[in-house]
Amino acid sequence: MTDNDMQTEYEPPQPYPGLKNLDRLVGTWTISGEAQGQVTYEWLDGGFFLMQHFDLEQSGHRTKGIEVIGHDREFGATEPSQDIRSRIYDNEGNTFQYVYELDGDTLTIWGGEKGSPAYYKGTFSDDGNILSGGWVYPGGGYRSTATRVT
Repeated sequence: MTDNDMQTEYEPPQPYPGLKNLDRLVGTWTISGEAQGQVTYEWLDGGFFLMQHFDLEQSGHRTKGIEVIGHDREFGATEPSQDIRSRIYDNEGNTFQYVYELDGDTLTIWGGEKGSPAYYKGTFSDDGNILSGGWVYPGGGYRSTATRVT
């Protein structure tokens, strides 16, 4: 038996089905309405995670940070999480967790877990270049519009 007989060809893992649906977020967006600023989404190498960079202002308060979006695959797990999850890290030391759902043209981002009383719900325009919606949370919420610039 030769060394070549003992080698198996490595097949790199493939991104999980469903995650690619978030490709419609890729690009830079101007945010207007009760929150204002700019967000940029881009795929990390490999296509397993979507990265968001944000710089937003709401009621005179500016927040900058990053969000990493994808399926969790915890240490030792053989399968990824069923839900698409994310974690935000911002300039004030906050870490927030979300669950993403895309159903047709409607994007829902749940604060924490699906069914949470805190969520974002927005709808993409026919051409996919405008996302209009708002955040709802106990005691408040706000509306905003994201318009693709690149």
